[in-house]
This record gives sequence, structure tokens and C-alpha cells, in this order.
Amino acid sequence: MAKNTICVWYDKDAEAAARFYAATFPDSAVGAVVRAPGDYPDGKQGDVLVVEFTVAGIPCIGLNGGPAIKHNEAFSFQIATDTQEETDRYWNAIVGNGGQESECGWCKDKWGVSWQITPRILSEALSAGGGQAKRAFDAMMTMRKIDIAAIEAARRG
Repeated sequence: MAKNTICVWYDKDAEAAARFYAATFPDSAVGAVVRAPGDYPDGKQGDVLVVEFTVAGIPCIGLNGGPAIKHNEAFSFQIATDTQEETDRYWNAIVGNGGQESECGWCKDKWGVSWQITPRILSEALSAGGGQAKRAFDAMMTMRKIDIAAIEAARRG
């Protein structure tokens, strides 16, 4: 286990979420699946309690802690993309698997975890500052899934 690991709370589907992430994103995998050694408030002995997994190279633990804690946008995974095809693939995988679209490149998976599918060209435009940053920002504010061609056009003015 890594020294610093992100722990993501799930109701009861940590293993399903980890397997979905591993199938969707490169450099992702499911590691150890730990079962509860005894009954606990939201589960029984033998239920999956913890799942070790990696998402795009980031070590994580999925904890099946029950329904008490809900996800919100204060935590999200940000996935940098290089092409519209890659952006579409990740966006469509998350939204098409019971997820939900949001605005400005944000979406939620069916477990309620927030994702930012962010083309590098958008980050570069915003970092450049000045007029091109403002135009790219204004264009982004009208989008759900980011349209790279529209961001590039906005950058050029």
C-alpha cells in the first residue's frame, strides 16, 4: 500500500466501482479485495469491506461504509485528455454507465463520484492568461462535455 492513498467512501459497491474504473482508464487496476472479518453496522461478515485500486496511476482505497456519507463535488478525479476522441470516450463511459452530466467538463459516475474530464488544451488556454484565457473560459462556461474545437476557436478569437 502506498504511504498516501485516497480513500473513497461507497455505500456497498466499491468493488464494482473499482472494476469499472480499471476497465475505463489506462494505468488503472484492482488490487486486494478485503472482506469484513465480522458483522458491522452496514454489513455482514464476508462482505467486501475495502478494495485497493488505482485510477490513472493514483492509488485509492474504496471503503464500503454504508449510506451515511454521500459524495459531493468537493472531491473529484480530474482526467487530462489529449484529443476529442479521448474526451468523448471517458465522458461517455461515465455518463453512459448510469452517470450524470454536469457543466464545464464535470460529470458524476453512478456511484456519485465527481469527475472532471479536462482536455489539456483547455488548461493551457486558461494558463496562458489574457484574452485567449477569457475567450476559452467563456466558451467553457457554455459547455457540458468540453468541445476541443470550440475551445481552440475561442483561443484564436
